[in-house]
Amino acid sequence: MTWELSFRLRQYLKGSLWVLPLVGAVAGFVLGHLGLWLDHSVDVPSYWQYTAPTATTVLAAIIGAVAALAGFVVTVTVLVVQMATSTFSARYMRLFYRDRLLKTLLAALVGTITFSFSLLRRVEGDSVPDLGVTASGALVALNLLLFLLFLDRSIHRLRPVAVAALAAEAGRRAIEGAERSTGPDGPRLVFERYDGPGQPALVVRSTRAGAIQAVDARGLVRFARAHGCVLVLRRPVGDFVPAGAALLDVFGGNAEPVRAERHLRSLIALGDERTIEQDPTFAVRVLADVAIKALSPAINDPTTATQVLDHLGDTLQLFGASPAYASAGPDGGPPESPVLVPGRRWEDVLRLGVTEIRCYGASSVQVTRRLRAMLEELHDAVPPERRAAVAEELGRLDATVAQAFGSDVDAELAAAADHQGIGGAWVA
Repeated sequence: MTWELSFRLRQYLKGSLWVLPLVGAVAGFVLGHLGLWLDHSVDVPSYWQYTAPTATTVLAAIIGAVAALAGFVVTVTVLVVQMATSTFSARYMRLFYRDRLLKTLLAALVGTITFSFSLLRRVEGDSVPDLGVTASGALVALNLLLFLLFLDRSIHRLRPVAVAALAAEAGRRAIEGAERSTGPDGPRLVFERYDGPGQPALVVRSTRAGAIQAVDARGLVRFARAHGCVLVLRRPVGDFVPAGAALLDVFGGNAEPVRAERHLRSLIALGDERTIEQDPTFAVRVLADVAIKALSPAINDPTTATQVLDHLGDTLQLFGASPAYASAGPDGGPPESPVLVPGRRWEDVLRLGVTEIRCYGASSVQVTRRLRAMLEELHDAVPPERRAAVAEELGRLDATVAQAFGSDVDAELAAAADHQGIGGAWVA
């Protein structure tokens, strides 16, 4: 199995809502037969024994109740999806449908149904699976508990601050992964277009359209060192490429072109949409989307944008401190690496995080004050060589506030910094 196929399979399993329930169905069938075996091997106390009509009634009721509960879970899930996409961002759904608790609940429900069915068909006048009937009742209780946990979690995750926290945590993990991938054995990050030494010996092109979801950076390094060549990735992770677009240039080396092209293409995973795993800036995109949707005239909720800025500021501080995101100066990464990968500049990440929020929230006193407080805090937190970009954003904020408020009575109020938007205490 190629690296690309393995990555896409993992992504599919993470996002699939049917694989784990299918496993639960098989497990329920197997456990049902195990319960029948135990019934013949264990002496069951009298208070756990059932008559055949009672066992049949109980198991049939359990099957009907669990099936109804499964339908209710699906209904709740659809309502949550509708509310989340209309209120926050469609990109957030990539995090929601990977929820392990939802998949575990569906697996438990389907498993309970198959478990009860496997027992029901073995109920006879002189043979009743007493242990299995009791276990089915216990599984119903477990399903109800999981459903309550799922309902509680879903309701709490509909809060804007919870959505922002989820996206920020995903971004944190992705930033840590990006730092590990650019270690001593990783590729070299370049922040300007690199055309290589002359014409490439081989150009690896995409066979289909899609977003670059991930790259096996270490696999590229191993290939380059094994064949004595230099590899230059033309697009960063997160870019959408049309069919036939150049993905990778190969300079020098002794690799056989057809086999090399096929192998190198298998180290780059394409998909229908971006993922956060190797693209931490996608987390910033999600956070910005939630904030600007809250600032739209249809919703008009600047407090939500302010709460998003809390988590966005923390995420931008991680970007600002990470060596994987350069500012003005030399390219990052180990100079001896034979693989060159386009890197994102700190200035680009900062611009992604604040520009649209500043533009859409220009008329909101709460947003401009919270944005200023975030930028001032960020200016003090990032390394000195990255402060110029933050200072530039502060200047843009000054210009935006001056244009939006002019001689308005609240102009001075909108130009101040406030960690709560409006009402926060001054902090030294």
